Order: sequence, then C-alpha cells, then structure tokens
Amino acid sequence: MALDDNFFERVYQVVRQVPYGRVTSYGAIAKYIGAARSARMVGWAMNASHTMDDVPAHRVVNRLGLLTGKHHFQGTNLMQQLLESEGVMVTDNKITNFKKHYWDPNEELKR
Repeated sequence: MALDDNFFERVYQVVRQVPYGRVTSYGAIAKYIGAARSARMVGWAMNASHTMDDVPAHRVVNRLGLLTGKHHFQGTNLMQQLLESEGVMVTDNKITNFKKHYWDPNEELKR
C-alpha cells in the first residue's frame, strides 16, 4: 500500500496548489504527476482526502467541468456550495464558464 500512499500524497501536493476560485481535473493532475492514465486513481485519492482539512478536493472536477465527486461530500450540495463560496458558479452539476476557472497544473506548475 506504500505505493498508493505515495501516489495519493503526490496528488494532494498538486491539489493543495489549486488557487482559490479555480478548478482542475482528475486527468490533468494524473498527467502532471506522470501517471496520465490514472485519472480514476486521482479520484480515489480525492475520496480519501475528506478527513484532511488542507486538501481542497472540491476544486477537482472531471474534464468537462462536471462535479462527478459531489456524492462523496457530506450533504447533498456541499461541493457546489464550497465552489460557489469561492465565486465559481455551478449549473446542473457543471462549472459555469469552465474554461475561465480551469487551472492546469501542467501549465501553471512548470517544472
């Protein structure tokens, strides 16, 4: 399980850098950490992060801007409420004006 723990921690390091009011995708994180085909595993890491106050999992959505992880948050609309409190509007479980809010770690965190 050490491999998974290391993978999860690399995911968390990226998610902690997503700016307030911005969102990124599972796939973009996977690509950035060198595991381009592991978007689903990034999702598992996000599911496991809900006990960590310093991992803003609500800022991670699917590649189309859909709140696919919302059912892992407490309450029915907590993910949406957290995003909207940061100025990110959501309509029908999808980020409104997704391109405006999208933050790509592959562009923003040049190595």
